[in-house]
Amino acid sequence: MQQYKLKRGFKPDVDRIYSVMTECFPGEISRNEGVLETSFGAMSKIKVWIENKMLSVDTVSDKTVNDNEIVLQTNKAFRDFLYKATGYTAKERIKNAKKEVGGE
Repeated sequence: MQQYKLKRGFKPDVDRIYSVMTECFPGEISRNEGVLETSFGAMSKIKVWIENKMLSVDTVSDKTVNDNEIVLQTNKAFRDFLYKATGYTAKERIKNAKKEVGGE
């Protein structure tokens, strides 16, 4: 499970996150008590929820997928989702994570 800070102006709102998920992960997205769940490409499960004003994400990889193209598409869609949901690029998310750990 990973937690991501939300950039100023990005509301910790499940409905906003739901609309970002529908944009990035075509397919059915289930809602259960504030937890959004779907699957896409090489991820058999993607669970997303808001906790302490942070985006919490739990993913399960589908180990049976060995097509590199599907894996790359899945990674791109997941990075796009995180960017649109948090407002931070991958580089900024790494920097934030290092700050949280105290590595910088």
